[in-house]
This record gives sequence, structure tokens and C-alpha cells, in this order.
Amino acid sequence: MKPLIILLIIFLSFTSCEEVIDVDLNTEAPRLVIEASINWQKGTAGNEQSIKLSLTAPFFSETIQPANNAVVYITNSANEQFTFNEIGNSGVYINNNFVPIIDQTYNLTIIYEDEIYTATETLKPVVPIDFVEQNNEGGFSGEETELKAFFHDPADEENYYFFEFISDIPAIPSLEVYNDEFTNGNTMFGFYTEEELSAGDEVTIRIHGTSERFYNFMFILLQQISEEGGGPFETQPATVRGNVINQTNPDHFPFGYFRLSEMDEFIYVVQ
Repeated sequence: MKPLIILLIIFLSFTSCEEVIDVDLNTEAPRLVIEASINWQKGTAGNEQSIKLSLTAPFFSETIQPANNAVVYITNSANEQFTFNEIGNSGVYINNNFVPIIDQTYNLTIIYEDEIYTATETLKPVVPIDFVEQNNEGGFSGEETELKAFFHDPADEENYYFFEFISDIPAIPSLEVYNDEFTNGNTMFGFYTEEELSAGDEVTIRIHGTSERFYNFMFILLQQISEEGGGPFETQPATVRGNVINQTNPDHFPFGYFRLSEMDEFIYVVQ
């Protein structure tokens, strides 16, 4: 009996000890994060635009550091320059005299910490949202509210679409991308589902026209962050690079994308 008691005491002494282990994570120099989405809402002049610059942070950091004192401007095909000026130390740079022109090519230039970043994109048009249908028995549970935002795709041309569904329920908007490879010239719809939507809630639905390159960028990005992805036997996510290039030091590439879109907005009240 005594050997059993001694073994029990030894076991309890080991299990009751706690040791703090410091995990040494690899760190690297912060990278520039570029949020440069130029959106021209139908029915507006589109002259007020903004670009947000920030820096990557360590894994356990809860703060986002703005990238201050950058030089930011966009030039169009006619070599007109639109300068974006920072608001205080926010990392948000604004321009109030931007001129959006459908199918025109624009060049973004950012100079930050003695490095030059550039990107080129074309402002893509978009068709309007025609109507929204609601289904209160959607999802796997049959209890989710489903919304379908219908639009008519133009025939005889390739089109790529980016959807935002914004409500007060999730903290992050629901994002989707679509192309017309198999539905060219037909009626299509953007799809949104949310279990907690109630009658009277508002959902802002935005449709953007985008380039094929942005569509591919977002398609891969959304696959990586989706709840269905990242199974134990799937390839681990890789860094998804946007279209902005660090001309000074290509290996120190930034994150983000430079996009220009015509946009249509539909505010739907849940029934």
C-alpha cells in the first residue's frame, strides 16, 4: 500500500506544477497595408475619394498603426494628377476633386519611408441592382433569412462583380465575387444569408464592377478566410498579393489592392 501512496504523491506533485513558457515568434519589419478602393456611386460626381494606409503588426498586437506622412497621388490617362492629403495622423488620405471616367486607366503612386509603391487599374462599369427577393426559410436550418439581389448581366462581354452586404448584425460586411462565365447576358443575383435578421432591419447591398485580376484576388482571399476552408488535409493558406508593387524593394511587398469601380447601392428593409 505504501508504494501506491508514494507514487500518487509523486504524480500529484508533477501535475500541480505550472511552468510559464515564452513562445519566441518570428518577427519582421512592418509592411505597408494599402486600402485603395475608388468607388464611383451611380448618380454622384464621385469626386470625394479616400485611401487608407496602415502597417502590419505583431501577432498578439491589438492596435493598428497608421502609416503617416506618405505622399499619395493618382494620375489618369491624360496625365492629370489627383493628390491625396492625410487627415491629421489618421493614415486616411483624401481627395475632393477626383474625376472618374469609365474604362479609363489610372496609376497609383505612394511614397512611404523612402520606398515607392505603384499600381495600375482601369475603372470598370457596373449594371444596377434591379430588385431584391427575400426567403425566410433559408440556410441549412431552414430558419435563416436569405436575400437575393438580382441584376442583368450585359451580353457579349466578360464581366466581374464584387458584392458587399452590410447590416448592423455582423461586425464585418459579407463579401462575395461573381463572374458571368456561364451566365453571360442573363439575370444573375448576389446572395446573402443571416440567421439573426429581423423585420425592419436594414441591409445595404452594393454591387461593384471589377477587373478580372481583382476578381481572382478576392476569390482566393475569400476562400482562405471562409469558415468552410482550411481543413486538416487542405493546403495551408499562402500570402495573397495584390496589384501594388514596391518599386524600390520588391521583396518588401505591401498588402492590399488598388481598385476602381462604378458602384450601385440598394438599401433593403427586411420584411
